[in-house]
Amino acid sequence: MRIESYSEEETFAIGSMLGREAGPGQIYCLNGDLGVGKTVFARGFADGLGIHEPVTSPTFTIIKEYTEGRLPLYHFDVYRIGDPGEMDALGYEEYFYGDGVCLIEWSKLIEELIPGDAVQVNISRDFHKGPDYREIEILGTIPADIGRGNSV
Repeated sequence: MRIESYSEEETFAIGSMLGREAGPGQIYCLNGDLGVGKTVFARGFADGLGIHEPVTSPTFTIIKEYTEGRLPLYHFDVYRIGDPGEMDALGYEEYFYGDGVCLIEWSKLIEELIPGDAVQVNISRDFHKGPDYREIEILGTIPADIGRGNSV
Protein backbone atom coordinates (compact mmCIF):
# COMPACT_ATOMS: atom_id res chain seq x y z
CA MET A 1 0.00 0.00 0.00
CA ARG A 2 1.23 3.50 -0.81
CA ILE A 3 0.03 6.62 0.98
CA GLU A 4 0.94 10.13 -0.06
CA SER A 5 1.72 12.80 2.52
CA TYR A 6 2.02 16.48 1.68
CA SER A 7 3.00 17.76 5.13
CA GLU A 8 4.64 16.86 8.40
CA GLU A 9 1.18 16.80 9.97
CA GLU A 10 -0.02 14.19 7.47
CA THR A 11 3.08 12.03 8.04
CA PHE A 12 2.42 12.27 11.80
CA ALA A 13 -1.24 11.30 11.22
CA ILE A 14 -0.28 8.23 9.16
CA GLY A 15 2.06 7.12 11.95
CA SER A 16 -0.70 7.73 14.48
CA MET A 17 -3.17 5.58 12.51
CA LEU A 18 -0.72 2.69 12.51
CA GLY A 19 0.05 3.17 16.20
CA ARG A 20 -3.65 3.02 17.11
CA GLU A 21 -3.94 -0.35 15.39
CA ALA A 22 -0.63 -1.85 16.55
CA GLY A 23 -0.74 -4.95 18.68
CA PRO A 24 1.57 -6.64 21.17
CA GLY A 25 4.57 -8.35 19.64
CA GLN A 26 4.41 -6.45 16.36
CA ILE A 27 7.50 -5.06 14.70
CA TYR A 28 7.45 -2.05 12.38
CA CYS A 29 10.56 -1.43 10.30
CA LEU A 30 11.05 2.19 9.32
CA ASN A 31 13.39 2.98 6.46
CA GLY A 32 14.25 6.04 4.40
CA ASP A 33 17.04 8.53 3.81
CA LEU A 34 18.28 10.97 6.45
CA GLY A 35 15.78 13.77 7.01
CA VAL A 36 12.90 12.02 5.23
CA GLY A 37 10.56 12.09 8.24
CA LYS A 38 11.17 8.84 10.11
CA THR A 39 11.14 10.60 13.48
CA VAL A 40 7.97 12.53 12.61
CA PHE A 41 6.34 9.20 11.71
CA ALA A 42 7.66 7.69 14.98
CA ARG A 43 6.16 10.56 17.00
CA GLY A 44 2.81 9.93 15.34
CA PHE A 45 3.10 6.19 15.95
CA ALA A 46 3.76 6.85 19.65
CA ASP A 47 0.80 9.24 19.77
CA GLY A 48 -1.40 6.48 18.36
CA LEU A 49 -0.28 4.25 21.23
CA GLY A 50 -1.25 6.96 23.73
CA ILE A 51 2.33 8.03 24.45
CA HIS A 52 2.51 11.78 24.95
CA GLU A 53 6.02 12.28 26.27
CA PRO A 54 8.55 13.73 23.79
CA VAL A 55 9.72 11.14 21.28
CA THR A 56 13.18 11.55 19.81
CA SER A 57 15.26 9.25 17.67
CA PRO A 58 17.53 7.13 19.87
CA THR A 59 20.51 7.64 17.56
CA PHE A 60 23.16 7.35 20.27
CA THR A 61 21.39 5.11 22.76
CA ILE A 62 20.13 2.69 20.05
CA ILE A 63 16.91 1.99 21.95
CA LYS A 64 14.44 4.07 23.90
CA GLU A 65 11.56 2.61 25.89
CA TYR A 66 8.20 4.33 26.30
CA THR A 67 5.81 2.67 28.73
CA GLU A 68 3.02 5.18 29.36
CA GLY A 69 0.80 4.13 26.43
CA ARG A 70 -1.61 1.24 25.99
CA LEU A 71 1.40 -0.90 24.96
CA PRO A 72 5.10 -0.40 25.60
CA LEU A 73 6.94 1.06 22.61
CA TYR A 74 10.52 0.02 21.98
CA HIS A 75 11.98 2.56 19.58
CA PHE A 76 15.23 1.45 17.97
CA ASP A 77 17.59 3.47 15.79
CA VAL A 78 20.19 1.02 14.50
CA TYR A 79 22.00 3.50 12.22
CA ARG A 80 25.16 3.17 14.34
CA ILE A 81 25.12 -0.63 14.53
CA GLY A 82 28.20 -1.85 12.67
CA ASP A 83 27.32 -5.53 12.80
CA PRO A 84 23.96 -7.19 13.50
CA GLY A 85 25.69 -9.25 16.21
CA GLU A 86 25.90 -6.06 18.30
CA MET A 87 22.14 -6.37 18.82
CA ASP A 88 22.74 -9.38 21.08
CA ALA A 89 24.33 -7.12 23.71
CA LEU A 90 21.09 -5.09 23.76
CA GLY A 91 18.98 -8.18 24.40
CA TYR A 92 16.99 -7.41 21.24
CA GLU A 93 15.09 -10.73 21.33
CA GLU A 94 13.35 -9.73 24.57
CA TYR A 95 12.04 -6.64 22.77
CA PHE A 96 11.26 -8.32 19.44
CA TYR A 97 9.36 -11.20 21.04
CA GLY A 98 7.89 -9.40 24.05
CA ASP A 99 4.53 -7.82 24.78
CA GLY A 100 5.32 -4.37 23.41
CA VAL A 101 5.62 -2.94 19.92
CA CYS A 102 8.98 -2.40 18.23
CA LEU A 103 9.61 0.47 15.85
CA ILE A 104 13.02 0.10 14.20
CA GLU A 105 14.60 2.93 12.23
CA TRP A 106 17.21 1.85 9.64
CA SER A 107 16.09 -1.78 9.99
CA LYS A 108 17.72 -2.78 6.69
CA LEU A 109 21.05 -2.68 8.56
CA ILE A 110 19.94 -5.65 10.67
CA GLU A 111 17.50 -7.28 8.25
CA GLU A 112 18.74 -10.80 8.98
CA LEU A 113 17.42 -10.38 12.56
CA ILE A 114 13.99 -9.08 11.56
CA PRO A 115 11.14 -11.63 11.69
CA GLY A 116 9.38 -12.27 8.37
CA ASP A 117 6.04 -10.97 9.61
CA ALA A 118 7.37 -7.48 10.43
CA VAL A 119 5.59 -4.54 8.79
CA GLN A 120 7.90 -2.59 6.48
CA VAL A 121 7.38 1.18 6.28
CA ASN A 122 9.46 2.91 3.61
CA ILE A 123 9.40 6.69 3.37
CA SER A 124 10.73 8.52 0.33
CA ARG A 125 10.66 12.00 -1.17
CA ASP A 126 9.80 13.26 -4.61
CA PHE A 127 10.87 16.89 -4.88
CA HIS A 128 8.90 17.21 -8.14
CA LYS A 129 5.75 16.95 -6.01
CA GLY A 130 6.91 19.55 -3.48
CA PRO A 131 9.41 19.92 -0.65
CA ASP A 132 7.08 18.39 1.95
CA TYR A 133 5.84 15.50 -0.19
CA ARG A 134 6.49 11.99 1.11
CA GLU A 135 5.47 8.64 -0.27
CA ILE A 136 4.91 6.15 2.52
CA GLU A 137 4.92 2.54 1.38
CA ILE A 138 3.59 0.01 3.87
CA LEU A 139 4.29 -3.67 3.29
CA GLY A 140 2.89 -6.35 5.56
CA THR A 141 -0.30 -7.14 7.38
CA ILE A 142 -2.07 -4.04 8.69
CA PRO A 143 -5.75 -3.32 9.35
CA ALA A 144 -7.78 -2.86 6.16
CA ASP A 145 -9.13 0.60 7.04
CA ILE A 146 -5.69 2.24 7.09
CA GLY A 147 -4.72 4.01 3.94
CA ARG A 148 -7.97 3.88 2.04
CA GLY A 149 -7.58 6.41 -0.68
CA ASN A 150 -4.44 8.05 -1.92
CA SER A 151 -3.60 10.51 0.83
CA VAL A 152 -4.48 11.30 4.41
